[in-house]
Amino acid sequence: MSAVYARRRFATLTALTALASAAALLTGAPAQAAPPAPVSAATARTYLGQLTEKAEGSSDGYSREKFPHWKTQSGACNTREVVLKRDGTNVQQDSSCAATSGTWKSPYDGGTWTAASDVDIDHVIPLSEAWKSGASSWTTAQREGFANDLSRPQLIAVTDNVNQSKGDQDPAEWMPPTTSYHCYYARMWVDVKHHYNLTVNAEEKTKLSSVLGGC
Repeated sequence: MSAVYARRRFATLTALTALASAAALLTGAPAQAAPPAPVSAATARTYLGQLTEKAEGSSDGYSREKFPHWKTQSGACNTREVVLKRDGTNVQQDSSCAATSGTWKSPYDGGTWTAASDVDIDHVIPLSEAWKSGASSWTTAQREGFANDLSRPQLIAVTDNVNQSKGDQDPAEWMPPTTSYHCYYARMWVDVKHHYNLTVNAEEKTKLSSVLGGC
């Protein structure tokens, strides 16, 4: 290969790479909420069998304030802003770490949003559900860790009104509108409950078993 030909070939490859990069910047990767991946369906089935089955506890004494959330993670960034950045595409933040632009696709319902105000950060295991499943006996510090847990599939950016329709319901009472996401959701649910040694009631366990059996 002559030196001239080699230079021309390198220049051509460089130009093609630059064009591909430009196209990627223009189109962007598809927005996809991406909490840490849950355990596999097989492991989730095993974990589900290890969870203590128990009637749901009382909500007496519960309040969201007992689960301090959206704590500062680094600099000016709190947990909500970290998840918005993680789960969105082309997210821009101001000096206070607030998301000023970006695109978020909610896996619960397939909705796509370009305003952070249209996006909620869902606690996969709702705080009230956790309280009634064992967290009522935790310390405030333990509940704070749970409410801000970025290392497990417990926090995810989703359409705000879909999150509000979920409320504090468990899988026997509510599942994401997108049925193709049910398996993943069940895996997340069981993964988090197993890690935190939370209990499941009979109806919840039956529903989770059914969903995971079809994964």
